[in-house]
Amino acid sequence: MAEGVELWRRTIRRLTWAAAAANGVGAILMFTLLEFLVPLGSGDEDQNLLLNGIVAAVYLPLGLLLGNLWARRRSVDMEAWLAEGRPPTAEERAVVLGQPYAFVAISGFFWALAAVLFTALNAPSIGWTALIVGGAMLLAAETTCAVGYLLVERILRPITVLALAGSAPPDRCQPGVAVRLTMAWSLGTGIPLLGILVLATAGVVDPPEDTTVLAAAITLLAAVGVLVGSFAILVASRSVAEPIAAVRRAMARVEEGDYDAHVPVDDSSEVGLLEAGFNSMAAGLRERERMRDLFGRHVGREVAQAALERDGDVELGGELREVAIVFVDVVGSTQMAMRRQPHEVVTLLNRFFRIVVDEVEAQCGWVNKFEGDAALCVFGAPTARPDAAGDALRAARNLHQRLVRELDGARAGIGISAGPAVAGNVGTEERFEYTVIGDPVNEAARLCELAKRRSEQVLASEAVLRRAEPDEAERWELRDSVLLRGREQETRVAAPLRLRVAAG
Repeated sequence: MAEGVELWRRTIRRLTWAAAAANGVGAILMFTLLEFLVPLGSGDEDQNLLLNGIVAAVYLPLGLLLGNLWARRRSVDMEAWLAEGRPPTAEERAVVLGQPYAFVAISGFFWALAAVLFTALNAPSIGWTALIVGGAMLLAAETTCAVGYLLVERILRPITVLALAGSAPPDRCQPGVAVRLTMAWSLGTGIPLLGILVLATAGVVDPPEDTTVLAAAITLLAAVGVLVGSFAILVASRSVAEPIAAVRRAMARVEEGDYDAHVPVDDSSEVGLLEAGFNSMAAGLRERERMRDLFGRHVGREVAQAALERDGDVELGGELREVAIVFVDVVGSTQMAMRRQPHEVVTLLNRFFRIVVDEVEAQCGWVNKFEGDAALCVFGAPTARPDAAGDALRAARNLHQRLVRELDGARAGIGISAGPAVAGNVGTEERFEYTVIGDPVNEAARLCELAKRRSEQVLASEAVLRRAEPDEAERWELRDSVLLRGREQETRVAAPLRLRVAAG
């Protein structure tokens, strides 16, 4: 709340100075034109000049006072919203975004009223020349409104950020970037050139006796054009360049993988729509990355990547692939569940699966299924591997070592097999999963059952060793032949060499 009040007070002070500066620039332009074009104080017209001075002395402070009260009345809702420190309502947001328009409306009204007043005041004494007074004031009004709009829009940006937090500016943004640049051009080139043209024309039609006054007036207008125009162009260009630079920096963060990049929406024009559009894009990328991560955790990162590369064109069915399978299962899980509290069992299984995933993924495999207290791990599908059998054997050895070392109070059996199998999507168009079906899967499951009952705890079929590269196959030793459950022929099994050495 205190921060909002302080922000409002600081903004009001800056807006007051901005209004004084904008009206001052307009006044300089007006007096420059009138000094040369309208002889309000020449000859017998000193009384008329005095009358103009008195009216101006009264009108100027009165106009500033009434304009300030008018502006304060329009912004009372904005002040209350900032003081309460809450999100703005739609009406309060509209008030914030409409503040530059409000300045233009208020300043334009009092300048237009002054043009009518002083034209009528001078018409009896100088006739149609009084229209020049009104015209000069209208040019000054345009200058004041343009300078004020650019300044107010710039000063209000910290409040605009709060007003547009979590939302985008309206689709119809007027005045937009094109109008801002046009206003900057009119200040820097259009109005000064028009003033110089008027003075030059007047000098040709009615040449002055002293050309020094004409030269001084033209010089002053040129100086106003250079200084005010440079300032206006600087403000207008920065109002576009700075947000675009912020968006570009945020895009660079997104390119580096930082999807939390965000830019404040501090503009109610097309630039604000660009900022809001970037934030929406970044939010979509964050959601997409979250879904990709969840998808990968559910089905395996390799399967998720393969599915995403198809751009959603996933078909049921499979293809014959050369794969290696690792099946790992906790020994005595039923008794463990009876002896321990449920949360202890869940904690132990999570540690078990974490080790399994770490070691399998380290050898470029993936966990196809978690089945209670067991896991089916696949190597060579969906991404082919030059030595899938060697990867599976290496993962099994490392997995066994870590389970013995880190999984206190539980043991696990590991079975490894390899051979041709069908890998693909099984299910329906509405619900399917990528899996591997074939003899290697069955053989790995049976070897895991056997390993749970034997001291080695890690058993591989001879078929795996034949397919593995020598550097990994030499780390295993063939043992006896066994008839696995559900099979007609015996399978010769192998175990890691270091197990035999350790046992000896």
